Amino acid sequence: MSIYQHFREEEHPFIDHILSIKDIVLKTYRYHLTDFLDPREQQMVLMVIGENSTDLKVHFSGGANNAERKRAIIAPYYDTIEEGLFNLRLLQANYASKFMTIEHRDVMGAFMSLGVTRQKLGDIYVADGNMQIITDNDIAPFIIANLIKIKKANIQLREQQMNEVIERKEDWRESEHYVSSLRLDGVITEIYHLSRKVSAMHISRGNVKVNFKTVSDAKFTVYEGDLISVRGLGRSKVIYIHEGLTRKGRTRMTAGMLK
Repeated sequence: MSIYQHFREEEHPFIDHILSIKDIVLKTYRYHLTDFLDPREQQMVLMVIGENSTDLKVHFSGGANNAERKRAIIAPYYDTIEEGLFNLRLLQANYASKFMTIEHRDVMGAFMSLGVTRQKLGDIYVADGNMQIITDNDIAPFIIANLIKIKKANIQLREQQMNEVIERKEDWRESEHYVSSLRLDGVITEIYHLSRKVSAMHISRGNVKVNFKTVSDAKFTVYEGDLISVRGLGRSKVIYIHEGLTRKGRTRMTAGMLK
């Protein structure tokens, strides 16, 4: 049975990458540190390496207890993994929130304009005049020197100790849903209580993201662990897809909605 059958076709290159890392760690007996991974990629790493592997183990860290984006260390099972090996750096800046509104997407846009890839950036926190970015320690000096303006606000990033990270408080409201299939349009219809027509409209207009990537195909298959966002309607996640079908041929799914 091929491992690829459990993943979308567009995920196969990432699976190849993790399989390559797995092979290298097994041959060299040395741990490997990945870039920042979104929740779906973290799940794929566990599926490829195996949560009950007797040869390798996987550790994750994103700098905060509730971090969404995390780096993974794939290591021989006998290795001791310390937090410092994740090579994380916390950067912080303040801005005059009374005169300027800065959102997550503004920070992301400014960061990407530096030519640094998304994989080098962990979680972003923006609220009440405070901004925190978790990034790769090796590129932190470059970011500090070059990320000096967001929208019209001049900022000055400074390095902070990791224990000063602002912990995000998330409240996910879980609910059970029954879907005829795991197509994206059907899933968001159930989770967000929309009509199928409205769901299709959101998808076609580019309002829907799955795992932080815009999806414009209504037939896109949703997997367990996927994070979904619909512009203006909030974020949700597929927590668990139950095995088997109901007597009416429907799939039972546990989903969470961020309150």
